[in-house]
Amino acid sequence: MATPSPTETVQRLFPLLAEGKSAEAAALFADRVSFSIPHPPGIPWVPEVDSPDGMRTFFELLRTHVRPKEFDLRQVIAEGDDVVLLGRMVSEVRKTGRDIDTAFALHATVRDGRITRYHLYEDTYAVATAYFGD
Repeated sequence: MATPSPTETVQRLFPLLAEGKSAEAAALFADRVSFSIPHPPGIPWVPEVDSPDGMRTFFELLRTHVRPKEFDLRQVIAEGDDVVLLGRMVSEVRKTGRDIDTAFALHATVRDGRITRYHLYEDTYAVATAYFGD
């Protein structure tokens, strides 16, 4: 059986997360993960992460605090081991009922069939406003 391409590996992540399969999603990650999501202080769903277990914790915290509403993947750019996903997502913060409506870019790197980098960029002001208020 052929190893999936980096793009195929990264794109397997989203259906698993949509189905609430955090353990299966975390299994896509390498033993060491470079994780980065710039975020305002006090956002409870972005922990320190450097491993598949940390990714599982992140996915479970995210699901606890945020309800996904829309996910629109608009473009996938791949070169070698690097995959960049561009799109828009809307999520409701469960604590406040407010929506985070943001464009995003996800830079992932896949080596030997496992994700080694997960760097997500989104509108941190939209995140802060939805969680903390105006």
